Amino acid sequence: MNSRFPVSLHILTLLHDARGQVMSSEYLAGSININPVLVRKEIMNLRKHGFVDSKEGKGGGSFLAKNATDINLGEVYTAVKSDHILGQHKKDPNPKCPIGRQINQHLTDLYTQAEQALIENLSKQTLADFALNFN
Repeated sequence: MNSRFPVSLHILTLLHDARGQVMSSEYLAGSININPVLVRKEIMNLRKHGFVDSKEGKGGGSFLAKNATDINLGEVYTAVKSDHILGQHKKDPNPKCPIGRQINQHLTDLYTQAEQALIENLSKQTLADFALNFN
């Protein structure tokens, strides 16, 4: 299972909670309980997509590049997704089987529809909306 979306959302929520204060990858990693290298990798991707900015050097770290009300969770998901959410067929099915020769195309269609529904649902919420869950 891919953990990039929950890790990225955790990072963004922590940065929102910091209210503009620069947060180190070590601090973020401590909250998420993962290696700081993985946090830096996600921050690079989030920065590439305009969600996060970083300050280099001593006392450096990351902060939100835009207001949390302007960060759409569907856009975050799209920026970090790498695989189909329901997985991939591991082997090539038997091409002589009437089901086997067609299954991958039908799975792809099914997965595309399911993922589109997920993105539409996530797009109804901003980072600011999500952050309201935390007291």
